[in-house]
Amino acid sequence: ECSSCLSPFYNQAPLSRTGYVFLAIVMALFTGPAILLNSTVIIVTLMHKKLRQPLNYALVNMAVADLGTAMTGGVLSVINNAEGSFSLGRTGCVMEGFAVSLFGITSLCTVALIALERMFVVCKPLGQISFQKKHAVGGITLSWFWSLTWNLPPLFGWGRYELEGVGTSCAPDWHNTDPHNVSYILAYFAVCFAVPFAIIVASYAKLMWTLPSAVKAWMACVEGGAVAKGEMKVASMVVLMVLTFLISWMPYASLAMFVVSNPDVKINPLVGTVPVYLAKSSTVYNPIIYIYLNKQFRKYAVPFLLCGREPWVDEEESEAVTVVEAARVSPS
Repeated sequence: ECSSCLSPFYNQAPLSRTGYVFLAIVMALFTGPAILLNSTVIIVTLMHKKLRQPLNYALVNMAVADLGTAMTGGVLSVINNAEGSFSLGRTGCVMEGFAVSLFGITSLCTVALIALERMFVVCKPLGQISFQKKHAVGGITLSWFWSLTWNLPPLFGWGRYELEGVGTSCAPDWHNTDPHNVSYILAYFAVCFAVPFAIIVASYAKLMWTLPSAVKAWMACVEGGAVAKGEMKVASMVVLMVLTFLISWMPYASLAMFVVSNPDVKINPLVGTVPVYLAKSSTVYNPIIYIYLNKQFRKYAVPFLLCGREPWVDEEESEAVTVVEAARVSPS
């Protein structure tokens, strides 16, 4: 084991060998599907031009970020827990902390971008100006730039990356009470957690306020009803993504701020590890949500995963027949 790689708030391994193996298995159960599903989203989008729509650009960007998190933080957590310690040394800790933070914050910013996209499509706050490809590309570029800007400082002395939890993964150092480090953590929390969260909440609130009246207008005709049904499905997808965002990331951010505001508090390493793993588990939720609820992705991703089988094709054909029959009996 790398004795110098132990987390700064304890002097010996906090878990038994069995405990570390259990954590390795848990992370493997999340990491394997995350790699498979996010890779599927990226591959089928590259294969099928029909998937290259503004909203799907953001979904693919999230898949890229989540895949990066799974390939770095997920895989390394599995390996390190299986070994019972962090075995990559100080440089490895810094690089893992930087990579996981870069991908993680990019993913959070992309959730905010998706919430904004839905709000613009449904609420039309700027009139008939629609959310187009250039807006999606601009938002994606901004999400990576924003994340890179705020994750680079620890590489140059403002803040630092350090072992966290049970000592098998690295992240920004929430425990260091040096004012120089605390100032970075507070700024990091404000711009990388609070700002995306505020955008998500504001967009979601506006969406939920507008959606009932928008659906009522769309239901004025059969075709509009079909559109309304589609918009409701997309809105449901965004709601689920926001909820998984809260469930996955809020415990981690809340614990970090609690430690920063109470520097003398002693957190059990295992307790500190649960929010970390919960945040990393978010990499598998999002692709499940939008493969299941986004008909475009589902049409191509499910056959790709099942080697050509299409279990939902009958359901979709039935829906199409229902719409056609309704159109035939509706008055002109």
